[in-house]
Amino acid sequence: PKRRSRKPDTQTAIRPDQPRSRSPHDKKERKPPAPPPAAGLEARVMAVDILDNVLGRGKTLDEALGATQSGARQRELPARDRAFARLLATTVLRDRGRLSTVLGRFLERPLPREARRAELILLSGAAQLLLLGTPGHAAIYLAVEQAQRDPKAERFHKLTNAVLRKVADQGPKILTTLDPVTADVPEWLLARWSRTYGEETARRIAEASLHEAALDVTLKSPSEAAIWAERLKGTVLPTGTIRLEEHGPVEELSGFAEGAWWVQDAAASLPARLLGDVAGKRVADLCAAPGGKTAHLASLGARVTAVDHSVPRLKRLDANMQRLALTDRVRTVQADILDWRVPERFDAVLLDAPCSATGTIRRHPDLLHLKTSADVERLGKLQARFLTAAAAMVAPGGKLVYCTCSLEPEEGEQQIAQFLAENADFARAPIAAADVGGVPEWVTPLGDLRTLPSHLQLEAPYKSGMDGFYAARLVRKA
Repeated sequence: PKRRSRKPDTQTAIRPDQPRSRSPHDKKERKPPAPPPAAGLEARVMAVDILDNVLGRGKTLDEALGATQSGARQRELPARDRAFARLLATTVLRDRGRLSTVLGRFLERPLPREARRAELILLSGAAQLLLLGTPGHAAIYLAVEQAQRDPKAERFHKLTNAVLRKVADQGPKILTTLDPVTADVPEWLLARWSRTYGEETARRIAEASLHEAALDVTLKSPSEAAIWAERLKGTVLPTGTIRLEEHGPVEELSGFAEGAWWVQDAAASLPARLLGDVAGKRVADLCAAPGGKTAHLASLGARVTAVDHSVPRLKRLDANMQRLALTDRVRTVQADILDWRVPERFDAVLLDAPCSATGTIRRHPDLLHLKTSADVERLGKLQARFLTAAAAMVAPGGKLVYCTCSLEPEEGEQQIAQFLAENADFARAPIAAADVGGVPEWVTPLGDLRTLPSHLQLEAPYKSGMDGFYAARLVRKA
């Protein structure tokens, strides 16, 4: 028999481009997409990402900032939001001890290890409520919203709400009972400073280290200090550095684009000055990037060979020299100075050796969580090798300046004592107060430079303090 073709039922047929109506047996419909994030939420997510990289993955703050800010979403954030994210992250790193203590009063039990993101959201919320002056309703709402949107913190969003409400209500009173020095500075580090400098000075160092650093700039033309202090609304320090009272993005400040100055802490501006008159001389700047000391030497007329092992950091140095119009006086070399061999010795060598950087906690609060006493010992051995390599590059009668931004004597005074004991062809060339801005407090009895974060106390509104630096000036006998 002839087969009849079946025509589709016009009442039930579905076109390929027409959605099919769902029956009670169909799977549950997908959730509608989440609404766009509330204002300020992305900045707080960015802050937690920075903290996760530092506290969870052991990255430095600079590495964490670079990794976080390279994301497409973060690059689209307004500069104001990116600045807030950085401020929030550094506040948590600087005051984590006290913040954790306050939060602990309202947690029945510690959060599990896998709840790190939830813990960081709580720390960020507490920092806003207790230290940054964020309105309570905004800080709590955004923290809860952030937890709800984070797959690794979602199940803790109700806890986040409950705990932060208690922090807003009772936290300020608890915070006043906590000592920042003992709560936020690692015990091993505070004990070291007490042994080296005495308990009173150690406490002043710790207190200064727990305050955010000011923005200092070094001028290409020091004779214009008064002019630039007025333009930048800053004050001239004894080092000739300009310290700014307030500032927005560095790139937008007067004088940046035309290369009139570079960012450099007041203490970091001193080592290059210790080489004296370098005009026309061949000078090696070892471990040179990002280039503050290179710029200083070149601006004084030196012919500088800037050496660093890091290609990305040397690219940054090159960019700085181009902005400052100093490329004609600077040659860059990518090399490990332990392996680098020079065809001709230099008139002067400046070695800013890798160190524990405990003198720079004001601007690198991640050090409070990343460094240990074992790092001081390990780096001390490396510094001895670097110092020997640097000394081999100095011509007879030439100068060698060794410096570190560490407060630990094993990375400073003890290095020089050991080196001089083993190298009779070198002698210390004592530093005078006149060499470092006329401040006797910065010069040790042996004639070395030793600045502390508690030095350079200024009246408000200018932020006080400076990086902790050590430097010794040596001369190779002719």
